Amino acid sequence: MLPDDARREAVAPSRPTRARRVGAVAAALVVLVEAVWLTAALPGAALADDVGAITVAGWSTVACVGAARRHPATLRRFWTLLAVTMALATAGRTLWTVQRLGGETLPHTPLIGAIFTAGILTGTAALLCSLAAPRSAVGRARTLLDGVIVALALIPIGWVVVFRDIADADLADPLRTFGLLYPMLDLMQLTILVAVAGPSRPIWRPLTLIGASLATRAGADAVYVSLVAHNTYAPGHVIDVCWPLSYLLIGVATTYPPPPVGEGGDEGVESPLPPWWRVALPYLPVGGAIIAVVLARHPTGQTPHLVFIGMMALLGALALRQGLAANENLRLVARLRRLAYADQLTGLPNRLMFNRRLRRALRDGPPVAVLLLDLDGFKQVNDRFGHATGDTLLTSIADRMRDAIGDDGTIARLGGDEFAVLVDGDGPVAPERLAERLLAALQPSAGEEDVGIHPSASIGIAEYGPQHASHTDLLRDADIAMYAAKAAGKSAYRTCTPGLRESAVTRAELIADLRRAVDEQQLHLDYQPIVDLATGAVRSAEALVRWRHPRLGLLGPAAFLPLAEETGLIVPIDRWVIHEACRAAATWRERAPEATVAVNIAAAHLRRPDLIATVTAATASAGLAPRALTLELTESALIDGSEAVLERLGQLRELGIRIAIDDFGTGYSSLSYLHRIPATELKIDRSFVSRLDTDARAYATVEMVTRLAGAFDLTVVAEGVETEEQHAAVTAIGCVHGQGYRYGRPGRLADLRPVSAPV
Repeated sequence: MLPDDARREAVAPSRPTRARRVGAVAAALVVLVEAVWLTAALPGAALADDVGAITVAGWSTVACVGAARRHPATLRRFWTLLAVTMALATAGRTLWTVQRLGGETLPHTPLIGAIFTAGILTGTAALLCSLAAPRSAVGRARTLLDGVIVALALIPIGWVVVFRDIADADLADPLRTFGLLYPMLDLMQLTILVAVAGPSRPIWRPLTLIGASLATRAGADAVYVSLVAHNTYAPGHVIDVCWPLSYLLIGVATTYPPPPVGEGGDEGVESPLPPWWRVALPYLPVGGAIIAVVLARHPTGQTPHLVFIGMMALLGALALRQGLAANENLRLVARLRRLAYADQLTGLPNRLMFNRRLRRALRDGPPVAVLLLDLDGFKQVNDRFGHATGDTLLTSIADRMRDAIGDDGTIARLGGDEFAVLVDGDGPVAPERLAERLLAALQPSAGEEDVGIHPSASIGIAEYGPQHASHTDLLRDADIAMYAAKAAGKSAYRTCTPGLRESAVTRAELIADLRRAVDEQQLHLDYQPIVDLATGAVRSAEALVRWRHPRLGLLGPAAFLPLAEETGLIVPIDRWVIHEACRAAATWRERAPEATVAVNIAAAHLRRPDLIATVTAATASAGLAPRALTLELTESALIDGSEAVLERLGQLRELGIRIAIDDFGTGYSSLSYLHRIPATELKIDRSFVSRLDTDARAYATVEMVTRLAGAFDLTVVAEGVETEEQHAAVTAIGCVHGQGYRYGRPGRLADLRPVSAPV
């Protein structure tokens, strides 16, 4: 059971709703009774019509006042103006009735005309205050002019339809002729309602009922004017029921709830384009008006005064409407220009505007310099705190840089976390000084440094010179210098020099050549033997890739593999190495059935889900047993690996593929991951082996790793064995296998022969 207060709160809202419904039903019954009375031509039809119209208009006034009180503030003015409109209709119809009962059959007095005209004005104002109406004064004026154009265009059309066959003497009364304007004004309001209803979203139900009310009143006014003009109208005519019906529809509209919050008022949502007929709506009747003017001319060639005045007013309204359209077009062009040349987040010029200003500065002549700035670590900010925080940070950084540059340059955001500064003319500040000011401005404050959301920046500087053919060359050099600043440790600036430019060009050419190396079969493999230290027999060989560059000659892996890893070319190179090594190993095992081959796998390839498919396809196509293939992985690649990588390595081990940890001791050397990685070998890095005969700590390290490997059941390979002393040391320590120049240099796999160990 609800408490009494809660029950009253739950019941209270239903009472006004019930009262509104009862009022609407009662008003509908009044209209129905009036319709039956007028249709049956019962006695006192004129009085019944007047009483019914006054009653329904008065009820509609009260209903609109109630809607204004209970609806939100955004709709209060709309319903208030409609209440005033209905009150004016009530007053006008009451005055009409009093004067008619006083002896005037059709009391078209100036006062009554003023009251009804005022009602049309307030009704029009109400439509322009609806939620769907334009928010700007220009938009409201444009909508109002659309309605005025329709109304004025229908004046000559109405003249031809209604008054053409009426003698001039019958039109001598101005008030009688002025009645022609009422249906035109009704259609003006209807046009405005159609214009503001909204092109795509569902129309609010009350607007639909108000539109039906306007259409009913427009039809009734048109028939009434025609009947009066032909002297066939008498009070109590059946057409008279249309006016209380129009009032009823407005009253019923008040019974509907307000639209959902935000409907019609969400300025953040882009408005859809209106259909073509909405745009053409105010202009469609103009063609009919032109034809009507020709038909309305008297045989003497004269044009009726009302038609002439209406056409002059129509031309004025059209001119004003076109003026507003031209003004809106200019404003739209200005806005599009801002959108095209300004960054929407920071308000700075964008890449397009920066390039335009840079080209203009180059045409004006040097000196011209460009500073290219890239934020360091900004991706981590987005990943950690989200893009909203990143956008806020970019805005703050843009403000700081704008203040730091001042009038000494033009700053722009090129996109993402990349900015540029243009320095042109004989400015008093050198580009290097501007770079220092920018770096100082981007230093984090104490609070920002604590939360870690303020990245540093790397700046590249390029000054225009004879070596630059266009603005793109200048930007390229600034980009080269910026990457040099990043390579120098970030949070720094560098100026592009001929050496930097040449190095970058060489690097770009080398990358381009590397892309063709695999397809053009420029790569080949050498194999370095791995021997059994106990017997001296060659048990395995490590495949080492070489590049026969057509211009630079034979290049070792250190010259091109880092570039391959940076550009993603390491994956196709790895695939080629695996397939080629498997084919060579299959041929070698025909002479040495127990021999195996080892292949280095890059970290990028290790993270790819197709690694297993690549390895199995290579062994299967070569006819090589999986146990004859060893994949060598660096510690850093394994540490950076995810659970998916570890699972992938486990699947390879289940297939029989051997896993070796390469360069052990130079990475993290964490014991925890040795428990998780399904490795079969540890390869001790050459930096320890090379110091075995001179450094006791290196000897102890190798000895410790060997014992550790034995505890994990891992085979140990000592890398970089070059001297007899080193060979003796690793043998004494207990390493099972050795690799290095002591046992053979890299060469063809077919040339490998067993090597005897010294006694």
